[in-house]
Amino acid sequence: MNSMNQIDTNMQYTYNYEEDEYMTQEEEWDRDLLLDPAWEKQQRKTFTAWCNSHLRKAGTQIENIEEDFRNGLKLMLLLEVISGERLPKPDRGKMRFHKIANVNKALDYIASKGVKLVSIGAEALFKFFLFFLTPLVSFTETSAKEGLLLWCQRKTAPYRNVNIQNFHLSWKDGLGLCALIHRHRPDLIDYSKLNKVINLGGTARCPAVIWLTSDIVNTPKPDERAIMTYVSCFYHAFAGAEQAETAANRICKVLAVNQENERLMEEYERLASELLEWIRRTIPWLENRTPEKTMQAMQKKLEDFRDYRRKHKPPKVQEKCQLEINFNTLQTKLRISNRPAFMPSEGKMVSDIAGAWQRLEQAEKGYEEWLLNEIRRLERLEHLAEKFRQKASTHEQWAYGKEQTLLQKDYESASLTEVRAMLRKHEAFESDLAAHQDRVEQIAAIAQELNELDYHDAASVNDRCQKICDQWDSLGTLTQKRREALERTEKLLETIDQLHLEFAKRAAPFNNWMEGAMEDLQDMFIVHSIEEIQSLISAHDQFKATLPEADGERQAILSIQNEVEKVIQSYSMRISASNPYSTVTVDEIRSKWEKVKQLVPQRDQSLQEELARQHANERLRRQFAAQANVIGPWIQTKMEEIARSSIEMTGPLEDQMNQLKQYEHNIINYKHNIDKLEGDHQLIQEALVFDNKHTNYTMEHIRVGWELLLTTIARTINEVETQILTRDAKGITQEQMNDFRASFNHFDRRKNGLMDHDDFRACLISMGYDLGEAEFARIMSLVDPNGQGTVTFQSFIDFMTRETADTDTAEQVIASFRILASDKPYILADELRRELPPEQAQYCIKRMPPYTGPGSVPGALDYTSFSSALYGESDL
Repeated sequence: MNSMNQIDTNMQYTYNYEEDEYMTQEEEWDRDLLLDPAWEKQQRKTFTAWCNSHLRKAGTQIENIEEDFRNGLKLMLLLEVISGERLPKPDRGKMRFHKIANVNKALDYIASKGVKLVSIGAEALFKFFLFFLTPLVSFTETSAKEGLLLWCQRKTAPYRNVNIQNFHLSWKDGLGLCALIHRHRPDLIDYSKLNKVINLGGTARCPAVIWLTSDIVNTPKPDERAIMTYVSCFYHAFAGAEQAETAANRICKVLAVNQENERLMEEYERLASELLEWIRRTIPWLENRTPEKTMQAMQKKLEDFRDYRRKHKPPKVQEKCQLEINFNTLQTKLRISNRPAFMPSEGKMVSDIAGAWQRLEQAEKGYEEWLLNEIRRLERLEHLAEKFRQKASTHEQWAYGKEQTLLQKDYESASLTEVRAMLRKHEAFESDLAAHQDRVEQIAAIAQELNELDYHDAASVNDRCQKICDQWDSLGTLTQKRREALERTEKLLETIDQLHLEFAKRAAPFNNWMEGAMEDLQDMFIVHSIEEIQSLISAHDQFKATLPEADGERQAILSIQNEVEKVIQSYSMRISASNPYSTVTVDEIRSKWEKVKQLVPQRDQSLQEELARQHANERLRRQFAAQANVIGPWIQTKMEEIARSSIEMTGPLEDQMNQLKQYEHNIINYKHNIDKLEGDHQLIQEALVFDNKHTNYTMEHIRVGWELLLTTIARTINEVETQILTRDAKGITQEQMNDFRASFNHFDRRKNGLMDHDDFRACLISMGYDLGEAEFARIMSLVDPNGQGTVTFQSFIDFMTRETADTDTAEQVIASFRILASDKPYILADELRRELPPEQAQYCIKRMPPYTGPGSVPGALDYTSFSSALYGESDL
C-alpha cells in the first residue's frame, strides 16, 4: 500500500479533453440510448443497487425505484442516510396529497444543495447522487467528475492495457475496474492472467467482482452515471483503508524507535553493572595495607600493582569512556524523538560511575605510595638488622670469657709485681670496658629502632640485646669487685713494669681504634644520589689520610714491647716477655693492622661501584626526564588544540568529524612514546630510584594526562556525531548548522565554549526572536535547567533544532490510534493484530493498560495513556 501511495504522490498527469471530437459522437450515443431498453435497465439496476447500499444502513431496501419512491418516505430516508442530516418530518397519510408533500420535501432538500432540477428524471437524480458520491474539491458536477477521473487514472497508471479517459468506453473491456480492485484488494483478482478479452471465471475470487465486470462488459457503451456510481463507492471504501495503513505505519515507526531505545538502556545498565562490579572488587585490594615481612614479598606486591596498571586498568578506562559516549548518544536519541530522558537505575548514573572511578584512583594513588614507603622501610630494616648483627657479633667476641677472667682470684698467690701487673691490667680492661660502652649503647639503640619499625624478627633481636645488656651489667659489677680486690693487694705489691703498663695503655685504645676502623670499613651503606656517595668517598679519603699517623702509633706501641724484650735480654731476666697488663698482643696488633690495610682497598672498590650505580641511576633520571619534558607539553598542546578546534571549527560537520578523526589518529600513533616512557619508568623503579630533580612530570602525571586526552578527543568526536545525528533526525540543513555555529561563536565573548545569559539574549535577538521576560525565562529553563548561568553549544543546538524541526508528538500518535479504533476511545487486541505487524501489535497489547472509561467493553485497551507514556507525559 505504501508503494501505491508513493505512486499517487509522485506521478503527475495532464489531461486533454478534446470536447469537439467527442460531443458529436456522444450526442448520437445519447439519442440511441434513450431508445435502448438495455441502457434503461442498466441505469435502474445501478441506481437500485446504490440506493440499497445506503438504505440497508436504515434496515430497509427497494425493489423498484418508481414504485418504492412513489410515496416519498424511502426517498426522504435515503437522503437522510447519505447526507447525515435530518429532513422535515414526513406526512404519514396514504392520500395522494400526502405522498406529493413528501416528494416535494425531498425535492426541496435536493434543490437546497444546489442541484438544478429542470425535470424529474434520471438526470436530476444522478446529479444529486453525484453530489454525495464524490466529495472532492468542489460540489459542482464537472469538478467532482474530473476529480474522480483523476483518482482513477492515478490508481490504474501502473497496469497494462488500461487507459482511463472517461466514464464510459474506457471501462468497456472491464480491465479498468479489475485494475482498480486489484490495486486495493489483490487477493480478489489475479490480474496477471487477464487480457483484453475478459474471462474472470478462473481469476476472480469474489462472486461480486465477476457479476460487476460482466455487467459492464456485456454493455455496448457502459452508462457513465453507472460507472461513476460504482467507482465512487470504491473511492469511499478504499480511502479509509489507506488512512488506516498510514496510521499503522506511524505507530510502527514510533514503536520501533521505542524498542531500540529500550535495548540501548538495557545495554547501558549491563555495562555499568560490570564496570561498577570490577571497581567494587578492585578497591578493597588497593585499600589492603597489610605489610609483608620480606623485601621479596613486597617486590611481588609491587609487580602485581604494575601488572594492574599495564594490563587490567587500561581496558576499563576504555569501557568507562565508551559507557559515557553511549549514555550521551542515547540521551540525544531520546531527546530527538521527544522521549523522556533516560534515568539509569539507582547507583548506575554517569556521576555514580565517575564517583566510583575517583575512589578507585584515590585508593590506587594511596596504594602506590604505601608500597614505596613499605619498600623503603624494609630496606632500612634490613640495613639496621645487619648492622645490629655485626655490632653484636663484635661485642660478643670481645666479651667472650671476660666474666670468667674477672671471677679469677689469681692475685692471691701472685707476687707484688704480678699483683701490680694484675692491677694495671685491670685498669686497661676498665679502659677497654669504657670504650665498649658506646658500642653497647649503639646495639641497644639499633634494637629499639628495629622494634619501632616493626621488624619481623624483633623477638630474636630483643633476646640477643637483652643477653648483651645483662652481660654488660654483670661485667660492670665484676669489674668493680675485682678492682677493689686488686687495690687491697696493691699495697703489698710495689713492683710494676712501667713499660708493660705503657704498652697496655697505648695498645688497648689503638686496638679499639683498629676494631672500630674494621667495623667502619665493613659497614653497609645506602645512598640515593651521587652527592651522598661522594660524601662517603670524601669521608673515606679523610680516614685514609689518618693512616700514616696511626701507623706511627702502631710502631710506637711495638717499640715499647721491643724495649721490654731488649731490657729482659740485656739483663738476662728470667721472666716472661709477655705483658701482664694487657690482653692485646703484638701479633694481634700486627694481624689487625694487616686486616685494616686489606679492608681499605675493598672499601674503595665498593664505594666506586656504588658511585657507578648512582651515575647509572642519574642517567635513568635524565633519560626519563628528557622524554617526560617532551610528552607532557605535547599532551597539554593537544588538549588546547582540541579545545580550540571545538570552538573555532567551521564548515560541514562531516569535515569537522574528519578533522577530529585525524586528531585522534595522530594521538593514537603517539602511544608508542607513552609505552617507551613506561619502560623507562619501570627501569627507574627497579633501580629503586624514588626522586628526579630534572623534571616536574611523574609517570602518574603523564598517565592521567594521556587518559584525559583520550577521553577529551572521544567526547569531542561524540559531540560532533551528536550534532550530525540531530541534524539528520531533525531535518536541519548544513547551512543552518553553520549559521548556528557562527552565531554561537560570535557571542562567545571569552571563547571558552560558553555564553552567559546576556550574550545568549543578544544572540537570540540577532536571530530574529522577539523576547519578553517571560519568554526568555522559558527558553533559559530549557537551555540552562540547572541554573549555572551559562549556555553550552550543545544546549544551544538542541534548542535551535527544537525550534526549526518537526517531530512526532503524543497527540499525533493518539490520533493515529483513534483512526485504527474507528473513533472509539479504546482499541481491541484483534484490531491491533489486524492493523499492525505481529511484533508491534504484541508490544502494544503487552504494555497498554485496560480502558475503564465510558463505553468500555471486555478486552478494551487504553491507547491514550499508552501514547502519553511514550513521550513521558504520564506515569504509565
